[in-house]
Amino acid sequence: MAKHAPGFLAIVNDAKSRVRECQPPDVKNWLDASESFHLIDVREESEWQRGHLPSAEHLGKGIIERDVEARFPDKSGKLVLYCGGGYRSALAADNLQKMGYVNVLSMDGGFTGWKSAGFEIDQPECA
Repeated sequence: MAKHAPGFLAIVNDAKSRVRECQPPDVKNWLDASESFHLIDVREESEWQRGHLPSAEHLGKGIIERDVEARFPDKSGKLVLYCGGGYRSALAADNLQKMGYVNVLSMDGGFTGWKSAGFEIDQPECA
C-alpha cells in the first residue's frame, strides 16, 4: 500500500471521527441478505474499470458531491461508500453527511480489504 502524506492522513482521521464505518464482511452479508442500500465506488474511473464490487455503482470522489443528489435524492437512504483502502470513502462520506445525508457508511479496508477477504469481484470483459 502506498505511503500516505501526513496532511492527508490528518484530514482522513478527522473525517473518520465523524463517519460511521463498516467492514467488508458486513457489506458481503448485506448483499447476501438482499438488504436495501446503495453501494457506491468512489474510486477513479480507471480503478473501477479494473474491477469493482458486485452491485456497486460508480460515482467517483471527484464528482460525488456534484452528482449525488440527482442520483440518490433520498437523504435518509443507506449509502455505503468504498474506495481502495477506506480513506477517500471516509472523506466522501463526511462531505455527504455535511450535505444532509443521514445514513452514510464508509467501508474500512475498501476494495483491497474486499479482495483480501476472497469475496467476488466484477471485472469487465476484455474487448
